[in-house]
Amino acid sequence: MIEKIVNIYNLDDPHQQKRDLAFWLTKTTDERISAVELLRRQQHGSTVRLQRVAKVVQRPSS
Repeated sequence: MIEKIVNIYNLDDPHQQKRDLAFWLTKTTDERISAVELLRRQQHGSTVRLQRVAKVVQRPSS
């Protein structure tokens, strides 16, 4: 039987931040980029790129 384990950590804990940094430094650049891409897809969907939005504002003439 598979046992489910959940660990809860305080993100402000400096010791946890050091452990997180040590973990990510063990990963290759490709693995880190893949992790960021996974998070981006979870947040923004499976679009290839983030949309760029531009707004032109007309300034009143003096």
